[in-house]
Amino acid sequence: MSDRDGAVPATVASQRIADHLRDRILAGELAPGARIIQDELAEELRTSRLPVREALRILHSQGLVTLRANQGAWVTSMDMRQCELTYKMRERLEPLLLTESAPRLTVEDITELEEIQARIDETEDVEKFLVLDRRFHWTTYRGHRDADELATLVARLWDTTQHYRRAFTRLAGERRWWTIRAEHRLLIEALRDHDHSSAADVLELHIRRTRVELSRHPEVFQNTA
Repeated sequence: MSDRDGAVPATVASQRIADHLRDRILAGELAPGARIIQDELAEELRTSRLPVREALRILHSQGLVTLRANQGAWVTSMDMRQCELTYKMRERLEPLLLTESAPRLTVEDITELEEIQARIDETEDVEKFLVLDRRFHWTTYRGHRDADELATLVARLWDTTQHYRRAFTRLAGERRWWTIRAEHRLLIEALRDHDHSSAADVLELHIRRTRVELSRHPEVFQNTA
């Protein structure tokens, strides 16, 4: 991933670095509030500071990194109020994205949802669940077509709440795990029946339940700053 010899354009290198950092942030390897030191990252990735700086700007535009003038870069963190507001946005925007997508979902898409859900049912591993849960929901959104701006905004909201979704999942006891799986099943059933209004209602409640549960656990936000 070196740009020192000019073989790789800075823009390409920057996007690769941004993708690498995004993956680390979403995987929880870089927690909210963690400082990102450009020189150390450049050395680790065997590149110069320029593509690292550009990568951080890319992630800043996506809400994953906070840049402070003359101070550096940090993984973006949220307090409870910011997280609550972000989840309220998701409650309104994701059902809209779903209703844009749902009429174009195919029988094969519904079958894929069933298969993903079967894998979710079999796991109690938080990291595996987060990967499968993302795949599940974005399969329901894949038919959006002309709603690219809406999908981009929803993707940003997903990414910036990933840490808190992970925290919620870790807090979830057996009853909550059962509820998550049951709501997924209800969503699949509504989509299979072409009941798009009910599907949107299920999704809204699904997201709201996470928001309400997080509001009961202020400790999730105490170690991120």
